Order: sequence, then C-alpha cells, then structure tokens
Amino acid sequence: MTAMQATAETANVALYVNGLTVVFDGFRALNNLSFIAEYGRIHGIIGPNGAGKTTLLDIVTGITRASEGTVLLDRKVDLLQLPTSKRAMAGIGRKFQKPSVFDWLTVRQNVELGIREYPHSLIRELRHGTTRRKRERTDAVLETIGLLEEAERLAGTLSHGQKQWVEIGMVIGREPKVLMLDEPVAGMSDREREATAALLERLRG
Repeated sequence: MTAMQATAETANVALYVNGLTVVFDGFRALNNLSFIAEYGRIHGIIGPNGAGKTTLLDIVTGITRASEGTVLLDRKVDLLQLPTSKRAMAGIGRKFQKPSVFDWLTVRQNVELGIREYPHSLIRELRHGTTRRKRERTDAVLETIGLLEEAERLAGTLSHGQKQWVEIGMVIGREPKVLMLDEPVAGMSDREREATAALLERLRG
C-alpha cells in the first residue's frame, strides 16, 4: 500500500486521484498525477497554460477519458466508470472558465435552472414548476452569491464578475459535494476578485 493510499483511507477525503494519465496522440496532457482533496478546504491547481488544469477538470466531470489512473469520490465512488450525468448526481459540480448564463433570463431564473427538486425526472420538474421550497432555496443561493437585490435584473446586463457569481449560484443550487471552478477570477476587477474570494470562503464553511 502506498503512502497516498494509506492517507486516503484515514483522511476526510472528497476526491482521491492516483496515477492519473491522459495521452492525446502521443502527447501526455497529464502524467501520473496524484493528489487528495479534502472536504472543508479550498485546493488550488496552478500551472502555466497547457499544463493540464482544465484537462483534469474534464476528466473528473467526464468530458475527457483518462488513459490510466483512479479518481474516487468519497473514497468509494469510481467516477471514471460513471457517465457525465451520474457524476453530477453523485455530487460533482463544475463552473467553466467562461460564464454560460442565459442573458435573456433574470438572475433569479438562471439560478432556478440549477435547482432540481426531482433530479431523476425532468417531466416531474416541469410539471411542478417553481415550488415554495424552490423559491426559498433560490433566495438562499442568491443571498450567498451576493445578488439577492439583483434577482429580477436580466443576466445580460450584469458585469463579468457578477455573471461568474450567477453561474456559481447555478452550480451550488444543485448542492454538490465537490465544487470545481475553472479560472474563477479571470477577467475580474480587483473588487470582484476580493468578493469572489469572500464567496469561496463562505462556501467552504
């Protein structure tokens, strides 16, 4: 048993990655990557462009297939064996680098799209519409991301940083166990960066 395997059995492990390798036409985008991410902590993956940061997130969420290695959620769920949709249902949430909010919808409507009361049935979700519980959950998310006062504003009128927060809200509305953010402060002003750091601290708690 390796030292990492021993740690994975005793620590508060959220994600356990061991020997992860990704090869594209002979090019190793990731080469034998191993690390542990724990619950209640903020982990940063740093490196220059092309180092494989986004590829790692693509592997965990199922967009890209790994050539070798292991990725476990909660030390037992083998994510590499699950389709993308089931990885999300298992508790993996991701915000992409470029915000993908719906500009023609309000901030509230965008966040509501991320909140599913019936994750296994879209028909039931549409049939029940916006319930009291969903409205309360939406308000809680809007308050967390600092946009409750902007709830009825069209998302297309927001600043770049605010759009990033809306997308974070759309992801945390699904109450993921693990939240992965790709370049979460790219293109933000200094004030927005500080606000984003404060938001991530709130989420960590």
